[in-house]
Amino acid sequence: MGVWIALMGGLFTWKFIQYKQRRGAFEVMGYCVCTAKGAAETLKLNMAIILLPVCRNTITLLRNAKLGSIIPFDDNLNFHKTIAVAIALGVIVHGGVHLACDFPRILHAPDKKWNLIAGDFKYKRPDYWFFVRSTEGVTGVIMVVLMIVAFTLATRWFRRNLVKSHLPGPLQRLAGFNAFWFSHHLFIIVYICLFIHGICLFLTHTWYKKTTWMYLCLPILIYMGERCLRFFRSGTTGMKIMKVAVYPGNVLTLHMNKPQGFKYKSGQYVFLQCPDISPFEWHPFSITSAPADDYISVHIRTSGDWTQELKRIFSEVCERPMGGKSGLLRKDCNMIDGEEQKLPRILLDGPYGAPAQDYKKYEVMLLVGLGIGATPFISILKDMLNSLRFIEAQEDGASLSDNSTQTKKEPNCVKTRAYFYWVTREQGSFDWFKGIMNEIAECDQKGIIELHNYLTSVYEEGDARSALITMLQALNQAKNGVDILSGTRVRTHLGRPKWRKVFSKMATNHKGERIGVFYCGAPVLANDLRSLCQEYNDKYSNTYGTRFDFHKENF
Repeated sequence: MGVWIALMGGLFTWKFIQYKQRRGAFEVMGYCVCTAKGAAETLKLNMAIILLPVCRNTITLLRNAKLGSIIPFDDNLNFHKTIAVAIALGVIVHGGVHLACDFPRILHAPDKKWNLIAGDFKYKRPDYWFFVRSTEGVTGVIMVVLMIVAFTLATRWFRRNLVKSHLPGPLQRLAGFNAFWFSHHLFIIVYICLFIHGICLFLTHTWYKKTTWMYLCLPILIYMGERCLRFFRSGTTGMKIMKVAVYPGNVLTLHMNKPQGFKYKSGQYVFLQCPDISPFEWHPFSITSAPADDYISVHIRTSGDWTQELKRIFSEVCERPMGGKSGLLRKDCNMIDGEEQKLPRILLDGPYGAPAQDYKKYEVMLLVGLGIGATPFISILKDMLNSLRFIEAQEDGASLSDNSTQTKKEPNCVKTRAYFYWVTREQGSFDWFKGIMNEIAECDQKGIIELHNYLTSVYEEGDARSALITMLQALNQAKNGVDILSGTRVRTHLGRPKWRKVFSKMATNHKGERIGVFYCGAPVLANDLRSLCQEYNDKYSNTYGTRFDFHKENF
C-alpha cells in the first residue's frame, strides 16, 4: 500500500509540474489542466495494475516464493477493490476538472491566450460539444458508463443477490453472480477505449509522449497469458467423476479422478465449471482431499443459483439412500457402459494458492471453520492423517514402496500439532466429514490432532434446557463410543466455543511457539479472532514467548 500510494503521489506530482511548465496550456487553463493531467497519470497506473491481483496463477507462483513472506498475497482481492476505488476517484477528478474547468476556459480564453494553444486545435476555436463528440470525449463517456455499470454490479448488494427482492421484475437479472461476471468483462471494451483515448490527445502529439500504451502493455500481456493458460489447462473433455453424494444441509460432494501430473497442497482451491449450466461461469471451491489421495474431492454448499442448479442436475442421476446411508451416492465404477454419459460434464482449473496452504510453517495450528468453511482444513487433517499412517508403517517396518513420492514430505506434517474447531448450526452437517472424523479418532493415538465439534442451534452446555441431551451424550459415548449428535467418535459440544479460554490454554501449553490461527467463515468471527490474536500477542509474547499469527480465508 505504501509503495502504491507513493507511486501515485509521484506520478501526479510529476505530471502536475510538467504541465505547469507548459506555458501555453497553463496560461489558458491554469492549475485545472495540471490537476486533470495528474489524475490521468494515476489512472494509467491503476488501470494497468488492477489486472495483476486477479492473475491467479502468477500470484500462486509468487506466494510460493520468498515474496510471499513480504507481500500479503492473500489480500489480492481487497487490493483489487482498493485500486478500483482509486480509479473511481481518478475518473471523477480527471473528467470533472476537464468538463467543469478546462473546456470552459478554452472556450472563453482571450485571443492572446488562445493563440498559445490554437495550433493544437488546427486554429479553429471549438465549442463545448466539440469536446464531447470528439474521439477523446466519446471514448471517455463510454468508459465512464461501463465503469459505473461494472462497479455497481460488483458491490456486495448486487453480487450476493441482496437487492433482488427490491428490484422490479425486469431488473432482477441485474442482481447475482451472473450479472457481476458479465459486467466485469466489459473491461475489454474499456481497455480498447482507453488505448484510443490515450492516443487521440488534444495537447500531446509526439508518439513517445503518449504513454498510456506503455503502462498497459505488460499487465495486459500477463493477463492474456493467464486466461490462455486457464483455457488450455481446463480442457474441454471434463473430469472423470468417481463419486457423487448429496448430504443434509444442501451440500454436494464430488470425487473426481486426479489428472496425471496434477499437484496441489492442502488448503488450496480449484475453480469448477459445468457447461450444462453455463459455459462461462467458474466458481472456486476448496479441495477437501489430501495431496496423497488418488482423487480430487470438493464439498459444495448450495447457496446461489449456480450451486443450486448443480445440485439439482447431479441429484437427478443419483441413487436414493439405502441401508441408513446419508446422502445420495453414485460411483462410476458401478456404471454400465454408456451410463457415464448421463453425468454432467465438469471442467477444473487450478490449483490456486490460499492462506491455509502455509500450515506447515507452524508446529502448532488452530483451525477454525464455520459450517462449510471447514473444507480447507479437512484437506489438512487428511494430510496429517496420512502422515501418521506413514510413521506408523515405518515403525512397523511395513513396505513403503507405494508411498515413495511422499517420503520426503510426511515427517514435516507429523511435527505439527493441530486443534480443529468446527462450529455449525445444523446437526446434519456432521455427516459431511464423518469418515475423516472417525479415522482420526481411531488412528491418532498420540493426540496430535484435537477435534472439537460445536452445535450452535441448541442451548449451551450447563443450561438446564440442554441437560437431557448432555446426559444422553455422556451415556452413549461411554457405552458405544459414539456421539449421538454427530454420529462420530468425536464429542459434540453445545453452544459456541469460549475463545478466550481456547487462546489462554494454547498460550500456556505451547510456550515460546508461533501458533498459526487459520479461519474460514463469516467476517464477524474473523474480526474477533484477529483481535484476540493481537491481544494475546501483547499479553504473552514477552511472558511466554508465544505468538499467534492470524490467517483468514476468503469466504
